[in-house]
Amino acid sequence: MSGPTMFVRPQRIRRGATLTLVFGAVLATGAATGAFSQAEPHPIPRHSAPASTATAQLGTTDIARAIDDGKVGPRAAAELVSRSGDRWSSYYTAQEYEGFQQELDGRYVGVGLWVRRDPDGRIAVSRVQPASPAERAGLRVGDRLRSIDSRAVTGSAVTEVVARLRGVDPGDPHDAPAPRPGSTVRLGLERGQDDWTVTLRRVELTTDPVTVTHPWPSVTGIGIDSFTHGVADQVRAALAHADHRRGVLLDLRGNSGGLVTEAVDVASQFLDGGLVATYDVHGEQHPLYASGTGDTTTPLVVLVDGGTMSAAELLTGALQDRGRAVVVGCRTFGKGSVQMPSTLPDGSVAELTVGHYRTPTGRAVDGQGITPDLTVSGRQSAQAEARTVFSGLGTTS
Repeated sequence: MSGPTMFVRPQRIRRGATLTLVFGAVLATGAATGAFSQAEPHPIPRHSAPASTATAQLGTTDIARAIDDGKVGPRAAAELVSRSGDRWSSYYTAQEYEGFQQELDGRYVGVGLWVRRDPDGRIAVSRVQPASPAERAGLRVGDRLRSIDSRAVTGSAVTEVVARLRGVDPGDPHDAPAPRPGSTVRLGLERGQDDWTVTLRRVELTTDPVTVTHPWPSVTGIGIDSFTHGVADQVRAALAHADHRRGVLLDLRGNSGGLVTEAVDVASQFLDGGLVATYDVHGEQHPLYASGTGDTTTPLVVLVDGGTMSAAELLTGALQDRGRAVVVGCRTFGKGSVQMPSTLPDGSVAELTVGHYRTPTGRAVDGQGITPDLTVSGRQSAQAEARTVFSGLGTTS
């Protein structure tokens, strides 16, 4: 799986560039599910040559302008991105980027694996999709991926690993056929002291990022894994049909981000208009506003953790700053930078940091995260604390 994750559409900034608030490949890889040290959620550069002095002094904004002005070709763009020193900037082949678009639509061709790159360079399974070929083969979270079709993956960029899992060869991005259901991939794996190989057949999979539960009487739980197309409509439907007279439990733990428009639309369902966030592009400030009149009276608790990032942090910060929700859990990841994708003539895309966003009260999120109103650790502890909050509001027994 792979994908750019926080699109603000359809605003055009200039030729070949659509403004984004993006969390690299996290939507696709599910890399960040806990503490900062547990995973590298953004792919490392695919080129490791040392940066020259001139390149090191060239900022990502300058690189974006050079690409959009037609002064830089695909190969040079890949080199500039890899040498920029910006952990959130990345370069994607046309095939990889097309896979990202499919991911945002909630579908992809693959085997049902999310992966992360650990600090030692090894690739680990961070999530296995239910009812996928990977789950049926017995793969588990924490398994190490050693090779794909007999090619070692340790030290590889996450996007490259994801591309190979999907059936895209990053070394032949232009003429390679699109990933297709039915093709096979042979994986070398290890778990503890055991190692083995398994051959999986790719299928077209769909993701369902919204889960609706009923943890307590008249309290509706809405879990959102990521903000793909249609998420806000699913949340709207859940609120319209479920009994939430005593409260809504919005679970954003492990949410790796997604489309900003979807996150703002979800915020709109709990706010009476007003500011959701601001972002800057090349130093120019832009506001994001909630639309319409949402439900401002139903008690709302938001659960977060170290895997809550980007668009999910934007939503959390808005609800917290506006006094609309009680936030429970542990500090969020702290991804608040703004990326702009620039499309090159061959369809490849360079995604470069051009600014940052802030919460309604002006708090910076990047590198800081969102601090909960009530800090607890552990999924069960957070759930129990949420029930205590609802009880304190007189909504549960």
